[in-house]
Amino acid sequence: MKRIIAGLLAALSLCTSAVASEGGPAWDKFPKERVTDVAALQNGAKLFVNYCLNCHAAAFMRFNRLRDIGLTEDQIKKNMLFPTEKVGDLMTVALNAKDAKEWFGATPPDLTVVARSRAGANGSGADYLYTYMRTFYRDETKATGWNNLVFPSVGMPHVLWELQGEQRAVFANEKDPHDPAKTTHVFKGFEQTKPGKLSKADYDSAVADLVAYLQWMGEPAQNQRVRLGVWVLLFLSVFTLIAWRLNAAYWKNVK
Repeated sequence: MKRIIAGLLAALSLCTSAVASEGGPAWDKFPKERVTDVAALQNGAKLFVNYCLNCHAAAFMRFNRLRDIGLTEDQIKKNMLFPTEKVGDLMTVALNAKDAKEWFGATPPDLTVVARSRAGANGSGADYLYTYMRTFYRDETKATGWNNLVFPSVGMPHVLWELQGEQRAVFANEKDPHDPAKTTHVFKGFEQTKPGKLSKADYDSAVADLVAYLQWMGEPAQNQRVRLGVWVLLFLSVFTLIAWRLNAAYWKNVK
């Protein structure tokens, strides 16, 4: 498995998705259980290396941390690296920042902590990414041929289009409920125009794996931290009970 060149066009920031009732973006809920699923994390790592790590670096992450999700050093070498790279190397890209800015208008952002940085009022950063990667649609008026539902004229093309296929966004003009003299452009849904390699359910699952990896990468020790936190709370509970009884025994004869 080697990195494909298709991701060379990817750039700019990540955004998201469906339209909320109040007119803003509504983020679909990311299946959080994927973050503790080793198989999902491994598949997400594969997708990340093949489709994202061509333009977007993860410069604060080393390849050898993939051992934490069950990959052996040999598997990392064979499936995740170019021959000139080493397991201990940072996840950087060869794309020159100056060239990227000239070609795309902006340097593709580093994705190491993107899942943590994208959280907002509508949900977590994982919700944001999960929705964004499923709402690209064909728009021939754009330079890349792609657009995104809630990021008009997004500079990043749909690098997973071979997996998802192609879809178009269906809009309708409706009267503005606040001003009948005006009309609003309302999103009605997507219409599949060309099938991809994956079914809709399988594509959604693949995106969930990718987002799970991005969330894990932002804090590789998060699962361990949660498990440790449970034990700390149990210890504090037992200690509190013991301290309470000791306090009662100490003061029982004091009037």
